[in-house]
Amino acid sequence: MLNRSTIDRVVSAALEEDAPWGDLTSEALIPASATARAELVARVDGVFSGAAVFAAAFTLTDASIVVEQRVADGERFAPGDTLAVVSGPARAVLTAERIGLNFVQRMSGIATLTSRYVAEVAHTGARIVDTRKTTPGLRALERQAVRDGGGHNHRFSLSDAVMAKDNHLAVLTASGLSITQALESAIARLPHTTHVEVEVDRLDQIDAVLGAGVGTIMLDNFSLDDLSAGVARIAGAAQVEASGGVNLDTVRAIAETGVDVISVGALTHSASALDLGLDIRISA
Repeated sequence: MLNRSTIDRVVSAALEEDAPWGDLTSEALIPASATARAELVARVDGVFSGAAVFAAAFTLTDASIVVEQRVADGERFAPGDTLAVVSGPARAVLTAERIGLNFVQRMSGIATLTSRYVAEVAHTGARIVDTRKTTPGLRALERQAVRDGGGHNHRFSLSDAVMAKDNHLAVLTASGLSITQALESAIARLPHTTHVEVEVDRLDQIDAVLGAGVGTIMLDNFSLDDLSAGVARIAGAAQVEASGGVNLDTVRAIAETGVDVISVGALTHSASALDLGLDIRISA
C-alpha cells in the first residue's frame, strides 16, 4: 500500500505546506555553498518506521542530498542509536528537517505502540489489527507503521470489503426481512471474492448472522465472558473479531478468550510521536 507514488504525493504536499515560497530563514542566514551532515538520533527506545518517507523529505527538497539508513523499518533501537545520516546542501537539509522528523516520529510512534500490543498477545493466536481511525491523507503511512510494529491491517478503505454495522443492519431490516434474509440477499449480489463482516453487540444476534454465511463476525464491546461464549457459539464457522474497550491493560485477556482478530483504533489515533532528534553539523 505504501508505494513510491504515495510517498512522493504525501511528502510533496507536506513540503509545499511548510515552505510554499521557500525557506526564508535558511536562505537569509545560510550560505548557498554550505554543506551539512545530520544524524537522526533516538532519544528513547522504540521500533523504527518511515525510512523511505524520511528520506523522501530530503531528496524531494534537493535531489543531491544523500540519506543513509542505519536502521531498517521494523527494527528496534535504543536511546543514543543513530538511525540515519543525511548529507548535502545545508539550506536544503534545514528546509526538510521538520517534515522528515514529523513523519518518522509519527510512524515510529505507531510502530512502537503496535509492538507493545503484539507482545501482549504473542502467546495466543490473536492478530492485532488497525482500524480506519487514521489521520486523513496519511492512512497509507500509518498503516505501514502498524505493519512495521508487527501488527496487521484491517480493510484499507470502504471499497475493499463489506462490513455491516448496527446502522447498516437497521436499514437492511426496515423492509421486514430478518437479518439472515437481508444479509443473504446482499451477499447474493456481491462477487464471490468479496469478504463480508458483520458487527453484533449481543450474543443473541450471532445465530442470525451465522445463518447468512458471513466470513467474519465482530463482537463489539462484549464482556470477557460473552467473548468466550461468542467464540464457542461461532465454533470456527467464521472468523471472530473483538472490538471496543481494547487497551494495553485489557488486550491480553481479550486475546485469551480465543478470538482471531483484535481491532485497536488506538494504534493510529492515540500513538504519541517518538522523541527522535536531528543533530546537524554545517560546514561553510
